[in-house]
Amino acid sequence: MLIGIDGNEANMDERVGVNQYSWELLNALAKLEGKWKSKHKIIVYLKENPKDFMPKSTKYFFYKILPGKNVWIITKLTPELLFARAKPDIFFSPNHYTPPISTVPIVVTIHDLGYLVFSEHFRKSDFWQLKFWSAWSIFISKHIISVSIRTKEDIVRHYPFASKKVTVVHHGFDASRFNQSIREEDVRRIKEKYSIVKDYVLYLGTLKPSKNIEGLIDAWKLIYSKFPNYKLVIAGKKGWMFESIFEKVKKLGLTENVIFTDFVSEEDKPPLIRGAKVFILPSFWEGFGMDILNAYACGVPVVASKIGPIPEVAGNSAIYINPSKIESIASGIKKVLSASEKQYNKLVKLGKESVKRFSWQNTAQETLKVLEVVHNK
Repeated sequence: MLIGIDGNEANMDERVGVNQYSWELLNALAKLEGKWKSKHKIIVYLKENPKDFMPKSTKYFFYKILPGKNVWIITKLTPELLFARAKPDIFFSPNHYTPPISTVPIVVTIHDLGYLVFSEHFRKSDFWQLKFWSAWSIFISKHIISVSIRTKEDIVRHYPFASKKVTVVHHGFDASRFNQSIREEDVRRIKEKYSIVKDYVLYLGTLKPSKNIEGLIDAWKLIYSKFPNYKLVIAGKKGWMFESIFEKVKKLGLTENVIFTDFVSEEDKPPLIRGAKVFILPSFWEGFGMDILNAYACGVPVVASKIGPIPEVAGNSAIYINPSKIESIASGIKKVLSASEKQYNKLVKLGKESVKRFSWQNTAQETLKVLEVVHNK
């Protein structure tokens, strides 16, 4: 079977969310080549040459470049799948945007439908594109991969016709990078790089409304004076509608108590997480919550919103909060920072056990299994 994959989300220097999922999945598939090469070949479609961090081409895993920029899926990928002499047997899109028409069976990953509930968290043009294109992708696809049980339930609720064509395949984590053996000198290097002179509470993710960073800042205002040896570190690239985040820090007089790092590279991420006292994810909604797993693996307790798929991912190892209540966010952070050594170590141990359920190798194997089943129908 020749498997076609849209690899553009992975082929980005600053990868977050869907970008990172796409890269991790491609990387895991490439590493597993020895197990599938007797039955399959994988062709990854890109709009530009693969960057150095992408998996290397082989006889069985290779790239096809279709040069283009705007509306590439429509102007370049769709004609390729319709008219190319050597078309794949099945096509996989790791994001919501599939070709609008295709003679090749399509499998798509749907990460979440939170935008249907929180439309105010998006610019109008982005919201309508995401809403209608995702709906069409769900309709046209032969099968759908959902990254969580909760997202599967949302898909079936909003699109009942899709109820029999959804399979859950969880994200994973890379134990070779995220673990408790990260060197202390690497943690010190990262703290120096980002001017973190004290211990810290860490938020890591894109700066955008759904992440509830303003709520986190309000919560930090309530408790920061009780923890003078800690800073709040807000790490991540600017997404959209983020200006009010910086304005709030100034308005609340927290400029000296909150550190913004901007985008954090994949090289810096493990020691940054490892050095934190607590990892906080106060989102209003999430598709999965990938860095919860990374924090657990690094031995860092997690405080997270009890919403969407987060309990499914974090299990009984997290301190849960209500993202709509500032006092709840503050209480969750305070609980970890005030914990005794015994209580803190218990949270670390629970996280370490919980994360064992996940790996990118499993994600790749289960994704490949879905593609095989769809092809053989």
